[in-house]
Amino acid sequence: MNIVTDFAKLTDIPRIMELLRQVHAVHAEGRPDLFPGDSKYTPQQLQEILTNPSLPVLVAREWDKVVGYAFCKLQTPAFSSQVAKRHSLYIDDLCVDEACRGKGIGRSLYNAALSYAREHDCYNLTLNVWELNAGAKAFYQKMGLVPLRTTMEKLL
Repeated sequence: MNIVTDFAKLTDIPRIMELLRQVHAVHAEGRPDLFPGDSKYTPQQLQEILTNPSLPVLVAREWDKVVGYAFCKLQTPAFSSQVAKRHSLYIDDLCVDEACRGKGIGRSLYNAALSYAREHDCYNLTLNVWELNAGAKAFYQKMGLVPLRTTMEKLL
């Protein structure tokens, strides 16, 4: 296995779109009311993201083929007298190609995001995980993440 983690390039957009569709399918199966369409982003939106330095996108490559990604956001919380103002790295989306899972690629992407956060003096790394995605929850728990807060809903 030859896995290299680096930053996404504009030439990676078609492959990232394929992976975005895989993630979207998991979410749409569990909550079709919240996940219409077939992808979180369009190719044009991806191009904007990949050229924005506050939105780093890490990719894992196996023999030069993108097999996973981590969309990240550098964040500073809005001022509040109750919450300390500290920089954070938010993982907006992390995906490993379903044909490549179990090879440590997710761990490599997570560790690359963690290193990026440390290099940018972030206080913490955060993410959200959908309750319907048990595999993702188990992965993040295995990486040492713990719940920060819980969002609950009642459908009307």
